[in-house]
Amino acid sequence: MTPQVHRLTVGSLTESTGYRVLRPRGTSDWLLLHTRAGRGRLRLPGGVELFAEPGTATLISPGTPHDYGVEEQLQHWQIEFSHFHPRPEWAVLLDWPEAAPGVGRLVLDEEVEQRMLPSWSAAAFWYRSSQPRADLFAMNALELVLLLCDTANSRSAPLDPRILRVLEHLDQHLAEPLSVPALAEVAHLSPSRFAHLFAAQVGTSPARYLEQQRIARGRMLLEHTRRPVAEIARAVGFSEPPYFSTRFRQLVGTTPVRYRQDRLDPARGGADA
Repeated sequence: MTPQVHRLTVGSLTESTGYRVLRPRGTSDWLLLHTRAGRGRLRLPGGVELFAEPGTATLISPGTPHDYGVEEQLQHWQIEFSHFHPRPEWAVLLDWPEAAPGVGRLVLDEEVEQRMLPSWSAAAFWYRSSQPRADLFAMNALELVLLLCDTANSRSAPLDPRILRVLEHLDQHLAEPLSVPALAEVAHLSPSRFAHLFAAQVGTSPARYLEQQRIARGRMLLEHTRRPVAEIARAVGFSEPPYFSTRFRQLVGTTPVRYRQDRLDPARGGADA
């Protein structure tokens, strides 16, 4: 069975003994397999045999012969899959550690898997849909699946899921008081371990990153709204507006008021969203 793929096909399967796919010449597309439960068996050229355990993602490149199916002992395999022709910019997302020639393999953290599930569901929904440009929606959802896989790729400086969780928490709660101990609780780590891991992964301390994000959000609000500077300061987590102005000037090189004035659109007489 060799699918004819325009952009992509997406689906999920729950199979038992007897399920087997044999393609001696491979396919013209890429094939992504994500094992949710059970165990799959892959036979590859040269007598190589791999097992697809829960939490693993397998990426088979075009032209790679493959023979896969349900592993005989468990007799059960639940997978999400996609055959796809990648966009050019996806090349960096397809550079996986090789388990065999032409076959990449990643072991996904449970948290990464949970983040992927809505994207797999969205990709499958749009693939089945008859709506206009449904295949483009499906491609966008699959791209997010690959991006999340990339967070577990040792070739791309993977981001620890606990740190990703903290970065999302920071983005959603910038206006609130945030301390290193509180962020460490989000990561389920001790404050010292969290601070060390955060710096190693992000390249700066949690406090400095938080301030950078608050200033960046402040710049956006100054550029695209007419809200008063004091209101913006509080909206991005500075309880004392004068301190926001001081730190803004030190980090950006100008005051919030001058920053806004320099970016006003003369044709509109102000900055709007």
